[in-house]
Amino acid sequence: MAIVEQRDSVLVPLSVACDALDVSRASLYRGRRPPSAPTVARVRASSPRRLDDSERQLILDTLHGPEFVDQPPTEVYATLLGRGVYLASIRTFYRVLAEAGESIERRNQRPPRAYTKPSLTATEPNQIWTWDITKLATMQKGVFLMAYVIIDLFSRYVVGWMIATKECKHLAAQLFAETIARHGVEPGLQVHADRGSAMKSDTLAQLLASLGASTSFSRPRVSNDNLYSES
Repeated sequence: MAIVEQRDSVLVPLSVACDALDVSRASLYRGRRPPSAPTVARVRASSPRRLDDSERQLILDTLHGPEFVDQPPTEVYATLLGRGVYLASIRTFYRVLAEAGESIERRNQRPPRAYTKPSLTATEPNQIWTWDITKLATMQKGVFLMAYVIIDLFSRYVVGWMIATKECKHLAAQLFAETIARHGVEPGLQVHADRGSAMKSDTLAQLLASLGASTSFSRPRVSNDNLYSES
């Protein structure tokens, strides 16, 4: 670029010199600019419609009250408006909570539970049974049958099965009652399944308890805890 600047501008035009030396004219023009002054951070002026500190504190006190401590700002706004009280808009409620570091879930919810991974080990037949219900497609579109299958964990043998038109806790209890009686299983049997409605029903739980069998369940949304029946 220094050679381009030192040329005779009358004899050699700028475009010809840049093309001959393979120099970008944009870079040349950019180098001629004086260094820009450092930018100064601008302080944004407060809006004249901004609530003062006392009004914002009133919003926080209202949201912290026993009546509204676990309600979202939309419900608090509607409740107060129904009583003829207007503190601020819904967006201002959220803005005040965000400035206070409280823009989180306000509802009283049950904390997440840590489910332990079930460990199933069978050393002999009829010690642990796993079971599941799956859909079977038919020749008619939109019509499915339900296959109830009970597998012995030790031998992978299907000890009981049933085909039905629906998933029902009473049918599951009937299947287990007949299967346990057919194989003469003694008390101490463990039955493992996922967390389906029929698996966790009181009807089946009461039947297994009366027959001396215990139950265990897979973790929520984890199919590998019941892999043999799921496969």
